[in-house]
Amino acid sequence: MTKVSNDKTNKINARNVALEIITSIFEDKAYTNIAIDKYFKNHNNISKIDRAFITRIVEGTVEHVITIDYIINRFSKTKTRKMKKIILYILRLSVYQIKYMDKVPVSAVCNEAVKLAKKRKLSGLSGFVNGVSRNIARNIDSIQYPNENNEPVKYLSIVYSFPMWIIELWLEHYDYETVKVMCINSNKAVKTNIRCNLTKTNKQELKKQLQDSNVDVEEGKLLNYAMKISNYNNIRGLEAFTQGRFTIQDESSMLVAQLADPKENNLVIDVCAAPGGKTTHFAEKMNNTGRVVSRDIYPKKLQLIDENVRRLQLYNVDIEEYNALEIDSSMIDQADIVIADVPCSGLGIIRKKPDIKYNVEKKDIDNLINIQRSILKVVCKYVKTGGILMYSTCTVNPEENIENIKWFIDNFPFELVDFKDNFPNIINNNNKGYIQLLPGFYDTDGFFIAKLKRIGN
Repeated sequence: MTKVSNDKTNKINARNVALEIITSIFEDKAYTNIAIDKYFKNHNNISKIDRAFITRIVEGTVEHVITIDYIINRFSKTKTRKMKKIILYILRLSVYQIKYMDKVPVSAVCNEAVKLAKKRKLSGLSGFVNGVSRNIARNIDSIQYPNENNEPVKYLSIVYSFPMWIIELWLEHYDYETVKVMCINSNKAVKTNIRCNLTKTNKQELKKQLQDSNVDVEEGKLLNYAMKISNYNNIRGLEAFTQGRFTIQDESSMLVAQLADPKENNLVIDVCAAPGGKTTHFAEKMNNTGRVVSRDIYPKKLQLIDENVRRLQLYNVDIEEYNALEIDSSMIDQADIVIADVPCSGLGIIRKKPDIKYNVEKKDIDNLINIQRSILKVVCKYVKTGGILMYSTCTVNPEENIENIKWFIDNFPFELVDFKDNFPNIINNNNKGYIQLLPGFYDTDGFFIAKLKRIGN
């Protein structure tokens, strides 16, 4: 691939880059954000404008792929399941631009699609690509989708690009209009949520530093140390980031430490800690005192925690490779707070990781529930009498959330603790000791948090 230089004739082909990334996502089942970050790390000479364009069309294509395939199949005699993979990926990228990007000229989209086919030595299929893409462009505003009244599940699935089983699962627990809003919100573009490191700076100083770097900054919705940023090229290149003045974390996730309310010199154990957002938040709230034991089973994930801890200059964190399913006898009855942010279906963070909705299957959820309960059985033993267990997931599935909590309270000496004193007033929550946030309703991810106190042996 040609590298960027000051010579205007020597530019990258952004759509070709997007095609390379999309291919790795669909062929290798790579996570979208990881595939994009990996490519940009290996090609750090890509301009800010090209990065933004590539990111937009890659994320958008993955996010809307069910809708896009529905459209392609309406206009192509060869159905998507029978197409050459690379031709399908070219058409997917093209349809995304035609349908969702008003400022991109349709003629440019179609011409570039033909060039991509020829570049992949598929000149014999370039006419097919041209014909299908131009036919779709001519008819994009008159496509007939499933009727919402007659086929509501299919309608939501096709229009908002969700597998039907997810729609059906959500409808078991939420009314139709709520599910529809969840689908809409899960497809909305989001700005980067950041948490100010109050051990290093304050929000006003951080905001000014970011704005001086030409970053757009907005206030958070829920917490006074949260902000949203946009209009930056590479977050790792921001001075405020390298100086450890902030870290990336959704406000819903920030609520775990906010509601736990740790005190200085506490012992906190984070049993499934990677990439370290909650670990570092607790360490900051404890003002670099006490001890946060940050554990995960995967060495590569532990490296992410270590990078974050070092960058944020936190000195009260011990990082350990440990399986949360195995009891650590040295920690029994020792912890003031245990954080159990357990593996889950991830159906609350689809707006940030759209590939989740295609990679998770319904059969996976029962297995996840067993894992979640097995972890709880072990790690609850680390909580001292009167201590706190924080349970959280990034999903909206009640079986993984409140149903697990009911089971846990029935079988272990814990009770839900009212956390209203530390709770943002903006959120309507009538539940004692737990909260279920739905995607986008407070401009957050879908997230579940429960606060439990150990009351006996």
